[in-house]
Amino acid sequence: MSKLVLAGDIGGTKTILQLVHAQAPAPGHSRPSLATLAEKTYHSRDYPDLAPMVKRFLDESESALDGRGEVEHACFGIAGPVVNQASQLTNLSWSLSAERLQRDLRIGRVTLLNDFSAIGYGLAGLDDSALLTLQKGTPDRSAPIAVIGAGTGLGEGFLVPDASGRYRTFPSEGGHTDFPSRSALEAQLLDHLREHLRVPQISVERVVSGPGIALIYQFLCKQHPEQETPAMARVREQSLLETDGETSTVDLSAAVSEAALSGGDALCLQAMRMFVSAYGAEAGNLALKLLCKGGLFVAGGVAPKILPLLQDGTFLEAFLNKGRMRSLMEAIPVRVVLNPKVGLIGAALCAGQDS
Repeated sequence: MSKLVLAGDIGGTKTILQLVHAQAPAPGHSRPSLATLAEKTYHSRDYPDLAPMVKRFLDESESALDGRGEVEHACFGIAGPVVNQASQLTNLSWSLSAERLQRDLRIGRVTLLNDFSAIGYGLAGLDDSALLTLQKGTPDRSAPIAVIGAGTGLGEGFLVPDASGRYRTFPSEGGHTDFPSRSALEAQLLDHLREHLRVPQISVERVVSGPGIALIYQFLCKQHPEQETPAMARVREQSLLETDGETSTVDLSAAVSEAALSGGDALCLQAMRMFVSAYGAEAGNLALKLLCKGGLFVAGGVAPKILPLLQDGTFLEAFLNKGRMRSLMEAIPVRVVLNPKVGLIGAALCAGQDS
């Protein structure tokens, strides 16, 4: 048995939509096979809502349907909390509900997933070439799996196997927990962020995220202004400018990571090592709380862009540095997800399965 499904990965900046032909699992397999018929990326802010974007996509993809019928199930991974199949997006002025989308789009079934639940589903659709091992560990298939990923924010989630060995996915808003300083320098960073951002609580994602890289670098520049190179000073100043009320398009975080990877800028390298260490520590916190002996997966948009920095030992040492629990941490497999469309794959797998 097969069916036509619609998958979406919805973010504050861009949305990827995909039409997929889902074939029932082959004997001995637990997930459907997927064949992509059409895919397009849209700027999220160009649309007042998801429904008109989807309608346009379906119109533009009509030739790909080739008589396959109507979409039976749509599943959308959303960067924000999903409660009772409804979501107010964190970084976009969209308020979505599955019931309204079913009605507006005339699709029989619509499912909304937190983006890290979608990533959890998507892990089952990845092969080894889409993963990079940081720590082999000793995987336990009966134990939970954790997922963490820095991008625009910090996403976290987990998977738990049921009696049949099939995993159920669960979202988390763990990225909004308090940032715990582990050193005098991080304590100074925490004080700086409270003052700079003028907020009483500094969450982990303020530091462990793409924007967090820029904040760490700005803090270090304040600490050691004499160490900033003229080239990076120009980038930093341009990133703070506004033109006609629009925020600068200069990406300071990307510039810092690129300069660190090239090895020619000591302050950028220090900023990235602070970032990677905080990332590893939070990954370790998540792993400890879940006892995810099934493995920890590092997803999100940042990780694939800074692989050498994740592999130099800084991330893993912070992950393992849990005192008397170090031996337990050493048994947990740690892998980086290299496929940026893992959430889209997960949405398609969710829509393609029978239940």
